[in-house]
Amino acid sequence: EDGQIVAEIMKRRFFPALITHKAWEGFYFAGHEIRITEATDCYGAVVWPSALVLCYFLETNSKQYNLVDKNVIEIGAGTGLVSIVASLLGALVTATDLPELLGNLQHNVLQNTKLKSKHQPCVKELSWGIDLEKNFPRSSCHFDYIMAADVVYHHPFLDELLLTFDHLCKKDTVILWAMKFRLDKENQFVSRFQALFDLEVISNFPSLNITLYKAMRKGRMKA
Repeated sequence: EDGQIVAEIMKRRFFPALITHKAWEGFYFAGHEIRITEATDCYGAVVWPSALVLCYFLETNSKQYNLVDKNVIEIGAGTGLVSIVASLLGALVTATDLPELLGNLQHNVLQNTKLKSKHQPCVKELSWGIDLEKNFPRSSCHFDYIMAADVVYHHPFLDELLLTFDHLCKKDTVILWAMKFRLDKENQFVSRFQALFDLEVISNFPSLNITLYKAMRKGRMKA
């Protein structure tokens, strides 16, 4: 089953027939052809398999996880694929990442959602753990969903990442988080994450070493 679903997910990706001056990849999700411009000089400007796993889940589970008119924030949006798919599925999306990635992120989001989405997505800077209350005040920012794909990898900002999840997550917020396991740091982060949130495995893809989680504040999953 893992192999069949992974093959189906990977079939959603296509490449340009001709070499162009800008590197891009194409994807089929939510009834649309999505073209993502990439850069190879930093982690956040490449589409990683975890993003495809999350997009496939959103599309194929759109009844159970109905995103129409829901407030969604993606942290570490990178090239914007997950945010674009969520937007095409009807969500009010805020796509966030580091300032140096916002230009490419804005370009991808705009060219793939303009005149196609019910709500035009917002692209916003979010440096994990920094100025959270100033930029995303608890009193006025309420997100139905927090989405994250491959945000845990070999970087020194895991404390700030956990702080960001904690700040953005209200009592009824659902976190959908796809993660590729590479090093022990990932396992350690999951353990620390579980101190604040109840965690449920939605899908597991051993061939990709990727797990898709649903999480909510402690005690809210069964409520």
